[in-house]
Amino acid sequence: MARDCDVLIVGGGLNGATLALALASAGMSSTLIDAGARAEQADPEFDGRAYALSLSSRRMLAALGIWDMVADRARVIAEIRISDGRAGEGAAPWYLRFDGGEIDEGPMGHMLEDRYLRAALFAALDAAPEITTRQSARVVAQEVVPGGVAVTLADGTRLTGALLVGADGRDSGVARRAGIGRRGHDYAQSALVCAIAHERPHQGVAHQFFMPEGPLAILPLPGNRSSIVWTERRRVAEAIQRLDPEGYLEALRPRFGDFLGPISLAGARFSYPLGLTLAEEIVGPRLALVGDAAHGIHPLAGQGLNLGLRDVAALAEVLAEARRRGLDPGAADVLGGYRDWRRVDTATLVAATDGINRLFSNDNPLLRLGRDLGLGIVNHLPGLRRRLIREAAGITGDLPRLLRGQPL
Repeated sequence: MARDCDVLIVGGGLNGATLALALASAGMSSTLIDAGARAEQADPEFDGRAYALSLSSRRMLAALGIWDMVADRARVIAEIRISDGRAGEGAAPWYLRFDGGEIDEGPMGHMLEDRYLRAALFAALDAAPEITTRQSARVVAQEVVPGGVAVTLADGTRLTGALLVGADGRDSGVARRAGIGRRGHDYAQSALVCAIAHERPHQGVAHQFFMPEGPLAILPLPGNRSSIVWTERRRVAEAIQRLDPEGYLEALRPRFGDFLGPISLAGARFSYPLGLTLAEEIVGPRLALVGDAAHGIHPLAGQGLNLGLRDVAALAEVLAEARRRGLDPGAADVLGGYRDWRRVDTATLVAATDGINRLFSNDNPLLRLGRDLGLGIVNHLPGLRRRLIREAAGITGDLPRLLRGQPL
C-alpha cells in the first residue's frame, strides 16, 4: 500500500518528538500528531518545570544533535544525597551519598528546564525534512489495514503508515483504541512541583529526603535555584496547593530545612496525583507504546523521562535495523524485539520505584531503623556504591546505540 510515512507517532511531547528525530537520523519518515498547540508548549518564560537527565539520556540527546543546543542551560548534578527523616526534625544520621567523581564516564546527570528542552526539540523537528508535524490534531480512530495502519483525525483527515506509536501519556488513546488494558494502583499521594530561589549555592548537590508522608526531591538548577518534587498524602497536598504563596512556603520550610538559607518561589506551582500504571502490552498489531503510554511510575529520582527515552532509543534502533535489512517495520517479529528488549529494564525500575516508595513512606520504627542502617551500610561499601551510581547514570545493561552516544 502507498503510505504517507513510515511511522505515525501520536503524542508530540518529549518522547514523541525525540522518537521522530531518532527515526529521521536513520532516514525514516514520520508524522508527529499532537493534540496540543505549539504555542501552548513553547512558552519561553520559566514555569518551574525541569528534568533530571541521566548520563545516558544526555548521550542520546548529543547523538541527535540536541545537547549542543541546550548544554549551556543545563546544570551538572555533581552529587546525590539520600536521607530519611521527619519534617521539622531534619535527616537521620545515616545517609547515602553518590559522588559523580567516583565513576570515569562523566557526571551522573544534568538538570535541564523544560522550556529549553522543548525549544530545542521543536527547532530540530522543524529542520528535519523527514518529519511532518500536525498540531492541534486529535486522533479519533485507528485501524490496521492491508500492509499498514491508518488513523483518522477529528477533521476527517486519514493518514497511513507502516507502524503506529503511542507516545500520548498515561491515558493513551492509542492503547485504549487497540484494546490494551492497564494495571497498577493508586499511591494516595500527590506530587507538588515548583522551583525555588535560595540564598546559598547548592553546589550541584541533589537531595532525596524521605519522610513518612512521601519523599522530597531538591534538584539543582543554574544559579541559586532548585527544582522541587514534593510528595504528600493527597488531601494534604490538595490543601497545600490551594494556599497562597506565603502559606505554601510556610508548609515547605519545615520539610526543606534552612541549609540553603531563606527560600522563595520562582515560577509556577503544579500538582498531580501519583499512581503506578502499566500497559498490559507495549506492542500490538502494527503498534508500539513508549513513555507514560507504556508505564507511569512514581517520580522518585526523576526517572520517568529517562525511562521513556530508553524506550525511544530501543524502538528507534529496532526499527532502523529492520529498515537496513529490508524488513517491514510494523511486522510482529520486529516489534517483538522491542518488547523483549524493554521487558527487564522496565520491570526492574518499576519494582524499584514502587518498592522504595512503599518502604520509606511510613513511620514504622522497625522499618525506619532498618532502612537507615541500610543507607549507612551501603554508603561504606565503595564497590556497591559505584555500581548504584552507574545505575543512576543509566549506563548499565544492554544499552541501545543512542544511549551510548552512537548514531543509529
